[in-house]
This record gives sequence, C-alpha cells and structure tokens, in this order.
Amino acid sequence: MTTANLSTSLDLPQPYLLFLGDTTEAGFAKTAFGLRDWAPEQCVGELACSPDAVTLGLPKLTPAQARAKGARSMVIGVANMGGRILDSWMPSLIEALEAGLDLIGGMHTRLVDAPALVAAAERHGRRLIDVRTPPPGIPTASGRKRSGKRLLAVGTDCALGKKYTALAIAREFKRRGVSADFRATGQTGIMIAGSGMPMDAVVSDFEAGAAEVLSPDAAPDHWDVIEGQGSLFHPSYAAVSLGLLHGSQPDVIIVCHEAGRTHVMGMPDYPLPSLEETIDLNLRLGRRTNPAIRCGGVSLNTSKLSEREARELMAAESKRLGVPVADPMRGGDEFERLLDHCLRA
Repeated sequence: MTTANLSTSLDLPQPYLLFLGDTTEAGFAKTAFGLRDWAPEQCVGELACSPDAVTLGLPKLTPAQARAKGARSMVIGVANMGGRILDSWMPSLIEALEAGLDLIGGMHTRLVDAPALVAAAERHGRRLIDVRTPPPGIPTASGRKRSGKRLLAVGTDCALGKKYTALAIAREFKRRGVSADFRATGQTGIMIAGSGMPMDAVVSDFEAGAAEVLSPDAAPDHWDVIEGQGSLFHPSYAAVSLGLLHGSQPDVIIVCHEAGRTHVMGMPDYPLPSLEETIDLNLRLGRRTNPAIRCGGVSLNTSKLSEREARELMAAESKRLGVPVADPMRGGDEFERLLDHCLRA
C-alpha cells in the first residue's frame, strides 16, 4: 500500500479483530467503537491486554481464535493522548502477527517505526499498515471557492460524536435522494469509508490545503459531509480544527456536544465552551473563506440519558438556541427537522 492510496481508496484486509489494549475510557477507544457501529459485518471480535479495559460487547478472542473465524487483520482500536503505541501492548501485537494477522494502526506512532513489530512482521510474512499517513504533495490552500455544497461537523471537544454525526447525515441525505459523500478526516472514518485524509497528521501549513484536496469541486447540488476533528477550544488540537474549517469552506456547520460533559476529556482544568460560544466562534472564523456559512443545528450525544430525558433536553435546547437540536443516533422528528434545516436554500 502506498500513501497516495489514502486520498483515493484503501485495500484493508478484512474482517478485523479489534484491539483495545488496556484502555479504560471509552472515549479513547473511539476507533474500535466506530468500526463496531458502522462496519459490524467486518468485526469478528475484540482483544484486550487488561481485564479492566473497556469492552465492545463482541466475542473475546485470542488472535489465533480470530484467525480461525476468518479475521485477516487486527486493528489497534484505541487513540490515547499523543497516539502512542505502549510497551504493554507489544506482546499482544506480536501474538497477532504470529497468528497470521496483519496489523492496522491509526496512531501517531507508526507501526513501521517499532523495530520489534517490523522484525515480527518480516519473520511471519505479515503487513504493517499505517492509516494515519498523509499523501505526498499536499498543496497550501488556494482559498478558491469550490462548486458544490459542504457540511462540516464541529464540536465543543474531541470524541463526542462528530464522526457519527457526519456518517448519519450523509446516510440520511442519500436516503432522501440527495447526492452526498461522507468525507473522512481521521483514522476511524478512513477505515470505515475506505478513503479520506488523516488531517491531524498533516503539517499545519498544509491543513487547509488538505481539506481542499479532500473536498474538491462537485456538482452544484452535491453535498460533501465532512467529519470534523478536535475543537477550536481544545488546548491541544485547535490547530487542526481551524485548518479544516478554513479549507473545507462549509456552507453549513453542525455543532456536536455530549450532554453532561463539562470539561475537556482528559483535561479537568479546562471547562468546555457553551454551545452559543461554539456556534459563534465557528461562524466568525468560517466566514473568512465562506461568508455565507450558517449553522444547521446541534447534534447532541444523549447516549447517557433515558429516552424521555433525551427528548426533553433536545426540545429545551432547540427552543433556547433557536436551531434544530437532535441526536442522530436516536433519529426521530428532531433529526428530520435538522436535516430539513441543513438542506434549505
């Protein structure tokens, strides 16, 4: 596999065994959860190296058992702070190679930079596939307004539903007969879609240019639904959010937030911005490359609430903010109103 394939398509060996390492926070296992939820037919089971690790509810299999059930690769399904491959994972990763599975990684630390993994892969004739590798030749942004329509999922924080929101909106646009493509910007989305741009691995000067490459000129009625990254308010990851916002030139933004989350995940000293602040800042900065940008609504992750609590909160927030508020994973009338608002002329 060459890096150029990341801008077109990927040939990933499927089905997968999903590796959870020793991750105890579900938000840091978003790759594994994303593949389970959006490509379930390609996931045969899960493997952890700690009894305290999160679970996907899939069969717990050793690499040899997964290989016997048809798995062809093991995906590192976690994304810790800094994207590091931990020493505690190495025995499990090497065991997967020994069992005849290729390894797929989306970490900032590349599989091919780990000598022990390279040696094991060569010894057993397996592949090390690093998804988080930008294609060569990314240009700086031109700022030219491109044809077609674009929707970008933005958020108050990381790991709260931007990918799920974009996937759900793209799917529902298509069901309505609207020409639409999901544009992946992170490792999980790329694994699901088979193509995309690993935005957080792009050198900062080329972020906006990468977003332009990801979403080229299209037919006037075509929508690119773009997965967001990070948050403009995140003390670590705001740069990728701004580059993606400027380069994608969205006509519509959907602001994503998890109900009940009050602080940046993993950074308790940093409170989250309000939804009003998030809408305002994204619109103000987005107008630099698309003066017509507007907010199509709020995507509220209500997974920790009951059905009644979720519906009441969505109704109250919609009334307070004056825009549709929905949980795309719950669907319903709220989501239909959000879609209508995104598509209005």
